[in-house]
Amino acid sequence: MSSTIALEKEAPLGFLYNNAVAAALSDTYTSFSERRAALGLSNPGSVDKIAKEVQRDVFLTNSMFSGLRADLTKAFSVNPYFNVSHAFASGSQALAPYTFAALYGTSKVFMQGTVDNDSQVTAQLNYRWAPALVSKVQMQLQGAQAMAQFDNEYTGNDFTASIKAINPSAIDGGLTGIFIGSYLQSVTPSLALGLEAIWQRAALNQGPETAMSYCAKYKGSDWIATAQLQAQGAISTSYWRKLTDKVEVGVDCNLQFAGLSGAGMMGGPVRKEGVTTLGAKYDFRMSTFRAQVDSTGKLSCLLEKVVAPVVRMTFASEMDHVKQSAKIGLAVSIESAGEELQEQATAPPSFPV
Repeated sequence: MSSTIALEKEAPLGFLYNNAVAAALSDTYTSFSERRAALGLSNPGSVDKIAKEVQRDVFLTNSMFSGLRADLTKAFSVNPYFNVSHAFASGSQALAPYTFAALYGTSKVFMQGTVDNDSQVTAQLNYRWAPALVSKVQMQLQGAQAMAQFDNEYTGNDFTASIKAINPSAIDGGLTGIFIGSYLQSVTPSLALGLEAIWQRAALNQGPETAMSYCAKYKGSDWIATAQLQAQGAISTSYWRKLTDKVEVGVDCNLQFAGLSGAGMMGGPVRKEGVTTLGAKYDFRMSTFRAQVDSTGKLSCLLEKVVAPVVRMTFASEMDHVKQSAKIGLAVSIESAGEELQEQATAPPSFPV
C-alpha cells in the first residue's frame, strides 16, 4: 500500500520534470532562432554551385563547341511549358549528328529527355515537394552502359543541404555506389562555410572509400570569392566581380598536389600541377561576348547574337598555342511558336532546378 502511494506521488514529479526540460529546450531553440533571424542571413546557394558566378556565368567552358550546329525549337504551350527541339551538328566530335529533345515544366515538375542517332538516351526529372525541398533524378543509357543519379536538396533561409546518390545498386542492397552529402551555411551576412562528404564502394568484396572537402564563400557588395579544399590535396579558388551593369570578370585557380598519398608523404617529391583561368563577359543590347584565357596557353571566345526575335546565332573559337591547334564553331538557333502563344503575355513558369 505504501509503495503504491509513493509511485502516485513520484509520477506527477516526473511529469513536471519532463515538462520543465521540454520548456527549457523550446525556449533555448526559440531564443537561438530569434538571434539567428536578427543576423539577416541569406541563402548562400549550394556546394555544387558555390562558384557558379565564375564557372557558369562568365566562363564559356561548358558552352564551347566546334563545327556547324543548328537548333530548331517549337513551343506548344506556355503554362505548362512544353516544347520539342531538333539539333543537327557537323564536324564535332562531342556532339551527335542528330538529337531530339522534349521539355515539359511547371512550377513543381520539370521533365526533359533527349535521344540521338547513336541511341544515347538521357532523361531528367525534378519535382518540388515543398517550396524548400526538391528531388532530382538524372539517367543516361548508351548501349550496355547506364548511369543514374538521385539528388534531394533542401533550401533553408540561410543554408542548403543535399544528399546525392550515383549509381546505387539495388542488387547489393544499396551498399555500392557513390553517395555525397553536402551542407553550406551562412555564418555572417557575407561569409558562408560548408563541407562535402563522399562515400563510395565499387563492390561488396571491396572496402569503402571516404573523402571530405571543405569550402568557404565570401560575398561583398559587387564581388564574390570562394575557396575549396579537397581531401586529395586539391585547392580551388575563384573570384568574381561585377565592374559595371554590362561587364563581369572572373578568375579561377586550381592547384593539384599529386603524390600526397604516396611518395610525397614518405618524403619523396610532390608534383604540383595548377591551372589559372581568367575570363570576362560583356552584355550588349542584343548580344553577349565572353572570352577567357588560361595558363596552359588556351584562348577562347564566344559571341551570342540575337539577329531576330526568334533567331540567335553563336560563334565559338578556341586556340591552343601549346598544341598549335584551333577550333571554330558556328550555330544557329531558331525558336518558333504558334500565333496563339505569341499573343500570350504569360511568362513561362519557374522550373524546380
